[in-house]
Amino acid sequence: MKTSPLPPWPATELAAMSETELHQAARVRVEQAWQRCCEVCPALPAPNVWFNLRGASAGQAHLGHGGLRLNPVLLRENRTAFFDEVIPHEMAHWLVFHLDNGPRLKPHGREWKTVMRDLFGLVPSVTHRFDIKQAQSAPYRYQCDCRFHQFTPRRHALVVNGRRYRCRHCAKTLVYRPEVVS
Repeated sequence: MKTSPLPPWPATELAAMSETELHQAARVRVEQAWQRCCEVCPALPAPNVWFNLRGASAGQAHLGHGGLRLNPVLLRENRTAFFDEVIPHEMAHWLVFHLDNGPRLKPHGREWKTVMRDLFGLVPSVTHRFDIKQAQSAPYRYQCDCRFHQFTPRRHALVVNGRRYRCRHCAKTLVYRPEVVS
């Protein structure tokens, strides 16, 4: 088994890519990771790749639909880390799922950690440390006595259904204030 990370993708090349080129390069990286996985599991099916994941997650091995979902906002903001860590992380999930008893194994269990270390030469890390502000939309504006607060669509829906939120600073109930576009 290989124990070295996948070859680094030149950071200057990544930085110069358009979004379309970046997505194509990510597909190439998935292919490279898949080929490495095939060294230990030749029957491993190639995953499909989608760039439709939202929120704080960088990637997801979407086993039921047969592929990997990647967050295009976090990919754009963290190009090198995606190529070096996120794609191998998700491919490790893809490989483990296709092993005997794979669906019954823990997502970040012993087998996944072994693949990360022994196949990809990486320290098994469960979470990323990306700045997620750009990836999480918070388009709903609420106000208290001291400031404005931005709510996500999910939190706004909870308010619409009767939930109330208070400001941690002034303790006043937050009131929805849609922005007036002129």
